[in-house]
Amino acid sequence: DGNQKLFPCEVCGRCFATDVLERHGPICKKVFNKKRKPFNSLKQRLQGTDIPTVGKSPQPKVQPVRKSNWRQQREDFINTIRSAKQFTLAIKEGRPLPPPPPPTSNPDYIQCPYCMRRFNETAAQRHINFCKNQTSRPVFDPIQMAARLVSRAQCKAQASLKK
Repeated sequence: DGNQKLFPCEVCGRCFATDVLERHGPICKKVFNKKRKPFNSLKQRLQGTDIPTVGKSPQPKVQPVRKSNWRQQREDFINTIRSAKQFTLAIKEGRPLPPPPPPTSNPDYIQCPYCMRRFNETAAQRHINFCKNQTSRPVFDPIQMAARLVSRAQCKAQASLKK
């Protein structure tokens, strides 16, 4: 009825009539004392299928902080700009071109023991395995290949004469 007086619940704050509030009170206290587990929709979706449930993913590895070589990079950059200015000045004045600046190597790069090229860590791991396989492969020698073909042709010719 619209003329009944409503009283708020001490736990949830919702308003009820006195007779309903007496039944609601103990139930509300019981419900609010329990800690609800968060609902896992993935677990429910996979329930009844053959797909195994996936556990927690491993924590990403913390990469060590590398020492910054910004000073070296700055010096290399300034030297490159200076040599470019000298180059353009020599072209304008008609003088012979100055020698190019010496190449600089990044200390963070790893050198391939097979081809002596330099790569960052992840690329070096991939490349060194690749380069190792490439160097172990036999080299194509056109003279050797031609000799094999000639000897095969001779063997076939002799076999056909014997028949």
